[in-house]
Amino acid sequence: MSDAVAPAVPPTGLEAFIAGMPKAELHVHHVGSASPQIVAELAARHPGKVPADPALLADYFTFTDFAHFIEVYLSVVDLIRDEEDVRLLTYGVARDMAAQNIRYAELTVTPYSSTSRGIPDVAFVEAIEDARKQAEAELGVVLRWCFDIPGEAGLASAEETARIATQLQPEGLVSFGLGGPEIGVPRPQFKPYFDRAIAAGLHSVPHSGETTGPQSVWDALRDLRAERIGHGTSSVRDPRLVDHLGEHRIPLEVCPTSNIATRAVSALEEHPIRQMANAGLLITVNSDDPPMFGTDLNTEYAVAARLLDLDEAGVAALAKNAVEASFMDPAGKRRLTAEIDAYLADRTSG
Repeated sequence: MSDAVAPAVPPTGLEAFIAGMPKAELHVHHVGSASPQIVAELAARHPGKVPADPALLADYFTFTDFAHFIEVYLSVVDLIRDEEDVRLLTYGVARDMAAQNIRYAELTVTPYSSTSRGIPDVAFVEAIEDARKQAEAELGVVLRWCFDIPGEAGLASAEETARIATQLQPEGLVSFGLGGPEIGVPRPQFKPYFDRAIAAGLHSVPHSGETTGPQSVWDALRDLRAERIGHGTSSVRDPRLVDHLGEHRIPLEVCPTSNIATRAVSALEEHPIRQMANAGLLITVNSDDPPMFGTDLNTEYAVAARLLDLDEAGVAALAKNAVEASFMDPAGKRRLTAEIDAYLADRTSG
């Protein structure tokens, strides 16, 4: 975690354009979006492994590999112990999004991580819904939920997540996902749970192809009926898969800095986002677990702009990809697309 993502001086040029641009985000985790201040406050309330001093969190959140990231991530999950923790976290995340001109976000939430630690399922759902409604009324940020299975917790967590998603189905819930480690956690075993969620009207958005090969993306498409792919970093290694993703316009939720932090990709210059773009795939830019990776969505757009050699119009087109790939209602998509177009026109005419 790092405070370096908040520049000491106002950004200029393309960075300023990005900062002011209306945006949507589709791949960002609930607990993983906790700011250093929120994590430190929770750590002070629940003393233990996680430092309560924000200055020490940067070292704590330096990952050696993806497995270490999961270990550290779960230690922060342990700090969410009651519904008030859930409510404060959720509203705080929305406040940070509003500061970046994020208008709409599909936040990946893992109910099992809280219910398995003693928070009643109804209380958990009420807490996130209360925060969602407050954030929309006070901050103008529209939040929607993706309830995801923590793959490392096995099929018991899948059953619980599917039960909560289909039985409680809060107003803000739009999709069903699968996160956590991919290695040793094959996608096909989760098919029955995705089938139940899809039957209940939810969209399928599993993580796949982040730390495993293209086969896990195929598994997500065939067995989990994925409508979007979380990460999909390894997809470019299979030309047939690239053709399939392009032909069916299946969006990829790309998270460049995250992929470096977890060692899924060795260096930014080697990130496959260029190959994805050159192949005409529908790519969206996302921050994943932003404070944990010392980033935010504005930074990720700047990274993508550099890797793809984009100007302001190109960045705006990338932002509209996220709107297209979202599960917003058609009227909402039209409004946000028009807002991005108007912002670009105003900037270029000025």
